[in-house]
Amino acid sequence: MVSDTVGDLIIQIQNAGAVGKHQVLLPYSKLRHSIANKLVEAGYVAATEAVGELAQKKLSLTLKYSESGQHTINGVKRISKPGRRLYAQVSEIYPVKFGKGNLILSTPAGILTDDEARKKNVGGERLFMIW
Repeated sequence: MVSDTVGDLIIQIQNAGAVGKHQVLLPYSKLRHSIANKLVEAGYVAATEAVGELAQKKLSLTLKYSESGQHTINGVKRISKPGRRLYAQVSEIYPVKFGKGNLILSTPAGILTDDEARKKNVGGERLFMIW
């Protein structure tokens, strides 16, 4: 049983990319689907879709690779964990890796990247950093 669904999601994506898989199937949840959609918008994952119905529903992610065959995700760091939630105000949200990465936040306006959160002037729970 997995108690950290977000951590499980990002690590499974990173591990699948490390071994060269083109697609990953994960258990479905609305949170995972919205995070996956944000990763598609940010350019780390090629596509995402929900497959199946009801209890058999899965989240299918198509991974993205560069022309040289390298996975687009170089690293991931989980920030807020189930045992310790970390929140940030807008003034505390800074660019990741000098703008080459993204911070994914859970805000009242939905799942946002650090750039979107600064533009919308909203803070929230810092989920993870990806670069």
